[in-house]
Amino acid sequence: MEPLEKGFYYQPTLELAKALLGCFLIKETPFGTASGIIVETEAYMGPDDRAAHSFEGRRTKRTEVMFGEPGFAYTYSMHTHCLLNVVSGKIGQPHAVLVRALEPFSGKELMAERRPKAKNEIEWTNGPGKLAKALGITMSDYGHPLDEPPLWISKGMNIDPRDIAIGPRIGIQNTGEAVHYPWRFWISGNKFVSPKTQ
Repeated sequence: MEPLEKGFYYQPTLELAKALLGCFLIKETPFGTASGIIVETEAYMGPDDRAAHSFEGRRTKRTEVMFGEPGFAYTYSMHTHCLLNVVSGKIGQPHAVLVRALEPFSGKELMAERRPKAKNEIEWTNGPGKLAKALGITMSDYGHPLDEPPLWISKGMNIDPRDIAIGPRIGIQNTGEAVHYPWRFWISGNKFVSPKTQ
């Protein structure tokens, strides 16, 4: 699973959100390596997107990585969960793509240990906080380049554009018109996508 080259991330954010579908997300830890196939993403379009942390160009310690090169990890905490985003957009254009769901691929024993309350394999990774816990992704991965270990993305399966479903993003209430933007993408019919998606 060779990391994707940096050039992969230099594409428009909405296109990147679709291109990530079918790719492998891999995380190495001292306890072993786990990976999954990305099956759902959400795009966040920076200064013009009320749902984005960088809306109106907000540049804070938390959002700083989004103002740099694409292809880096933007992790942030929500409640008790860590969520992983892929920085996108040009330098100074703070966009990001949230990795929302994975289909488990390798390291399944590790995932089961990390997600002991999950009822089944589907619940290990069918949400952004869930997949981060299952793979061992933490806030320490903030700012990590996604073309090298211990956290990287590699080429996976090619997804036919006709198999990509599109809809509004989830969990962004109180964001005005942004709540309706069709910037969530998932592999149609995949059972590992977020429960509210299909």
